[in-house]
Formats: sequence, structure tokens, C-alpha cells
Amino acid sequence: MLLLTLDAVLVCKHQLGRVENLASQRWVCIGGRPMLVDADPEQRPISGCPNLGPTIKPCTTTLKVQRGYSDWIRIDGRAVCLDTVAGFTDGTPPGVVEYIVNHAGQPWVRQS
Repeated sequence: MLLLTLDAVLVCKHQLGRVENLASQRWVCIGGRPMLVDADPEQRPISGCPNLGPTIKPCTTTLKVQRGYSDWIRIDGRAVCLDTVAGFTDGTPPGVVEYIVNHAGQPWVRQS
């Protein structure tokens, strides 16, 4: 499983909605880019979700991560994010639409 950096590409399951990343720590980097840690993918804006309709709300925000934090690697006590990060969005129907990782932001560093 690859570790996520600020350059990771997270999307809603509709594939066009892209999550705006924010790294809360800057002292541990891969290739000069900060790694993402626990809570960084949560409450982040999503832009471009095509899921639109009269009673359909597009994905606009990520919710709590359901899976994908490392059990082993931590930075300042916070688990690093792996390329298995996933959680729900605020899109409709509630509790169904997930956000996932399309690209880790780097191809070198992984957790075995």
C-alpha cells in the first residue's frame, strides 16, 4: 500500500468529483511533497461531481475516513494515509457514495 502525499488524487465514486487536499503537517515529505496524515482527507471540498438532478445533491464534501489509515506508521502520533483511504461523501443518497484514491501522489514509498 502506497503512502499518500499532498499530490494524491482522491475522487468521489462518480469519478469526476475531485477532492481538494490539505496537508496538516509539513516536516515529513516524499519527493519534497508533504505526506497526508489522519484527518487530512476529512471535511475537504469536492469539486466537479457530475451527480446532479432535481432531488440529487452532488458530492461537495468528504466525511470521516472509514478505512485506509496505517496501523503502523505515524507522524507526530497521527496515522499516515494509505492508498486504501475511503469514506463517504455528503452526496445523495446519504451513506452510499464514497470517495476513494485514484493515485497516491508518489510511486515509491509503501507500507508492507
